[in-house]
Amino acid sequence: MSRRLLSESTSPPPEHSRMAKRPKLDHLTPESFKNGIFLAPMVRSGALPTRLFALKHGASLVWGPEMVDKAILHAERVVDPVTGVISYNGKSRAMFTTHPVEKPYLIYQIGSADPDLAVQAAKTVMQDVSGVDLNCGCPKPFSTHSGMGAALLTNPDLLCSILTALRAAMPPEITVTAKIRLLPTQADTLKLVERIINTGVSAITVHCRTRNMRPREKALIERLKEIVDFVEGLGKGIAVIENGDCTGFDDAKRIRDLTGAHSVMIATAAESNPSCFSPAPLMDVESTLIPSYLRLGKYLDNHWASTKFCMVQIKSTRSSLSKTDAHEFRSTLSRAKGYDDLTSVVGEWTGEAEFQEIVKAIESRRGGAVLPPPQEAEQEDEGMDAPVCTPPNRANPEPPTSRAPLGPSTALRMPLPAIITGSDALTPTPTPG
Repeated sequence: MSRRLLSESTSPPPEHSRMAKRPKLDHLTPESFKNGIFLAPMVRSGALPTRLFALKHGASLVWGPEMVDKAILHAERVVDPVTGVISYNGKSRAMFTTHPVEKPYLIYQIGSADPDLAVQAAKTVMQDVSGVDLNCGCPKPFSTHSGMGAALLTNPDLLCSILTALRAAMPPEITVTAKIRLLPTQADTLKLVERIINTGVSAITVHCRTRNMRPREKALIERLKEIVDFVEGLGKGIAVIENGDCTGFDDAKRIRDLTGAHSVMIATAAESNPSCFSPAPLMDVESTLIPSYLRLGKYLDNHWASTKFCMVQIKSTRSSLSKTDAHEFRSTLSRAKGYDDLTSVVGEWTGEAEFQEIVKAIESRRGGAVLPPPQEAEQEDEGMDAPVCTPPNRANPEPPTSRAPLGPSTALRMPLPAIITGSDALTPTPTPG
């Protein structure tokens, strides 16, 4: 079906206005980052359909995938008049896609090592997001060699100058936050946290691993309690968000009780099951979640390669679905070359109905998942005396190449191959967790 594109100055048709009705939510404040469970920024896995399902199942806020500052600066912003999907297109691919329904809950993460470029990148997308976050924790070489990500941890002057510039340039209704990793020593971590807080951020996320730690190593969440107490002692009301090893809603309560964190962010578990934010996450995802994800992906014109990648990651415990049926479904998915190859397992392509159900769930919410007040937890003896230095000899693996095709940018949206060559700067694929 031919779809005419909307320019930024063109008013959407009435049916789009009804479909993309914005939830009645004021702009974010530091309080918005408290008492919640958040979807972590994940390149590839943090695609638009995943974010929408996370919001449907209770995520309070969602972080978009990290985008390198230069990559977004010359993007063309286009709007699909049927679905309302907003695409930021480069020369050969859609670098970032979003939808107005998620805007009140969406944080855009920037990879940057330059205050001016960070500000330009934030201004490019600020009409479609509610906050911007600086990535100060990605440990992969392609990010750190340019001075971005975890490299900023050893350059606090630059890190804080970027945050200061963002806060000065952004309007008050756009929040500014930072996501860091632990430094080798607690004293150095506290010094950095204090400097970040003094830049005017609304919240700080602490991935409870050091730069050289790998996901297989247990997160050092026992170090966070002192950090939270320190931040609260500063008296500025800034939220500290825990990231690392949280498996879902119930586990978020445990982590909050143990650390005192104001909120908890989930990465790997959400990649496996976007419904993990619910007290009752979906089981048997081959029948309860993946078909709905496929319908939504096709309706929103999410590129097949992106959708298939996300589908492969999704898994859950089985309740009523047999091992044989689950295996057969996975085999069918593995062989599929496009959406239409899965009609036999999806049934009718009722993607618009799936989307309207998500919109209804989001608009009826009152702030998303809210954690109960933290309780004093008895700290386990195991691991509490573990060293807090960076584990040595942890190699940083090279990331897989990640490319996505163009979103709508012509009157006809033509199918594109899964792999497209181009000259656009790549955005890194972070290590989940």
